[in-house]
Amino acid sequence: MPIRVQNDLPAKKIMEEENIFMMDENRAMTQDIRPLEIAILNLMPLKEATEVQMLRSLSNTPLQVNMTFLTTSTYVGRNTAKSHLDQFYLTFDDIKDIQFDGLIITGAPVEQMPFEEVAYWDELCSIMEWSKTNVTSTLHICWGAQAGVYYHYGINKIALPKKMFGVFEHTVHNRKEPFVRGFDDIFYIPHSRHTTVDPEEIRNHPALKVLADSDEAGICIAMAKEGRQIFVFGHLEYDRMTLDSEYHRDLDKGLPIEIPKNYYPGDDPSKKPILSWRAHCNTMYSNWLNYYVYQATPYDVNKIQ
Repeated sequence: MPIRVQNDLPAKKIMEEENIFMMDENRAMTQDIRPLEIAILNLMPLKEATEVQMLRSLSNTPLQVNMTFLTTSTYVGRNTAKSHLDQFYLTFDDIKDIQFDGLIITGAPVEQMPFEEVAYWDELCSIMEWSKTNVTSTLHICWGAQAGVYYHYGINKIALPKKMFGVFEHTVHNRKEPFVRGFDDIFYIPHSRHTTVDPEEIRNHPALKVLADSDEAGICIAMAKEGRQIFVFGHLEYDRMTLDSEYHRDLDKGLPIEIPKNYYPGDDPSKKPILSWRAHCNTMYSNWLNYYVYQATPYDVNKIQ
């Protein structure tokens, strides 16, 4: 996919080194087509790493996409340089009068806090409410998915006795839904979280449809409103080494952490992790862009209902 980003975004250079086609602003202006407008509310602390992961995941269709990165104004993290945020990010106030074809709300390392105690919770609620009328399809990831089902459907998260950490096997349901088109019956997805949602609450809610789950990791993918809201409770966008970085980070901090499951060959952290989810990551994001954004959005983005 020709993804359009600012010419000097650091993630653009990384994508080009991986032979992923990134369209600069000058070339995009010469193409007489209407690109998709996708906003990414990046709530992760290491924003530049998440930018790379999200752009890589969105790079596998022929559609042209304009990317807009968003950050919260009510909380500014300390892990990303202010100069980077000032140059490449907007806030909700900057875009609240604009319509977008798609919105991605990422995870965030705040799952052990009550939602209402998160510094930017009120701002996030405003964004999720705005998305009902200004976005064709919103994709909620990990904590963003937990926040989404809580705000929209009143389903609260549940603390786990220990961190759900590793790569877990999942089973596809409702195969006729285009979101899981091309998925194998069994697929793998990384999880890294201290909380979960009650699977029965999700399954029994009349507005929600389960597309994939796991005996060990619980609900993986659910959707509502014919795909205008999609909730993915894991991290298909993670790189090969993301869980490795998190594992060693927690070890260095002296936190209780187990070796991530189904990740290192022989559970040996000295060995290169096995990448077992990239194909399904590419398929999922391509399906979202094609079936729930491109084919569902009006040609005039200002006419999104």
